[in-house]
Amino acid sequence: MAEEIPTVMTAIEISSPGGPRVLKAGERPVPAPKSGELLVRVRSAGVNRPDVLQRQGHYPPPQGASDIPGLEISGDVVATGEGVTRFRLGERVTALVAGGGYAQYCTVHESNALPIPAGYGYIEAAAIPETFFTVWHNVFERGALQSGETFLVHGGSSGIGTTAIQLAKAFGASVFTTAGSGDKCEACVKLGADHAINYREEDFVEAVKRHTDGKGANLILDMVGGDYIDRNYDAAAIDGRIVQIAFLNGAKATTDMTKLMVKRLQHTGSTLRARTIEFKAGIARELELNVWPLLAERKVAPVIDMVYPLHEAWRAHERMEDGQHIGKIVLDVS
Repeated sequence: MAEEIPTVMTAIEISSPGGPRVLKAGERPVPAPKSGELLVRVRSAGVNRPDVLQRQGHYPPPQGASDIPGLEISGDVVATGEGVTRFRLGERVTALVAGGGYAQYCTVHESNALPIPAGYGYIEAAAIPETFFTVWHNVFERGALQSGETFLVHGGSSGIGTTAIQLAKAFGASVFTTAGSGDKCEACVKLGADHAINYREEDFVEAVKRHTDGKGANLILDMVGGDYIDRNYDAAAIDGRIVQIAFLNGAKATTDMTKLMVKRLQHTGSTLRARTIEFKAGIARELELNVWPLLAERKVAPVIDMVYPLHEAWRAHERMEDGQHIGKIVLDVS
């Protein structure tokens, strides 16, 4: 029996750009699925750094996307648009969305949704899409990480970091990471990091060089920016690659660009939210083929830090901004 779908839903709105308390529960019309789309009854939604930036007024949603924050969801398919062929009513899915996740209902193109891996509940499933899509694209597609290479990921205790550590290790890399406390470093090692560097106590450039006999890292995933850019060039190996996915310490930096030539470095970057449905669908296919079996076997799994009810989304943002979290923060919508 199909679920009765209401006309209005609870959603978290950004009342005005500002701190966490500007997140307010309000009522919105339940969206109708367009051609190729699913309507998902959201059970859980992941919380991510871009949500914080959007709330602050620094990261507006792409054209056509919902202004409701939230980039990843899990839940049940309750309606389908014309032409949907893969998913049926009642199926459990997890999905990457361009916005609208902090709500009871959300639409997503079926190609950007994936079945919830066997053995996973809604909370864990909601913590998968944003970080796994991001890491797969930037580490394995853009960064071309290969088995046997040395990989350095900054912010190892973040959602991106905990995912990158596990996936890089699963595919045969030697993994270095940075984190800001002993507890966070210990958590990173438990996830598979070969070396976790407390950046408050040790220079990561020196540590990477010391543990690689001076060779450096073949691939660096950086979301810090600022002065890390020049230091990444120092920490990188000859023919090394640096992939930039954020600039938490600022997008402007002073660096000696001759290092790019002398060491034959590649420095690239990307954002995912504004990419096309078709582009994200390609990543989804690769994840289902290469990563979903690892998730099902628990060789990799999302790390859950805290879970908050939907109406306390502001608390989830406070938790993210205080920087003490290890892994993912999730909203319980059900």
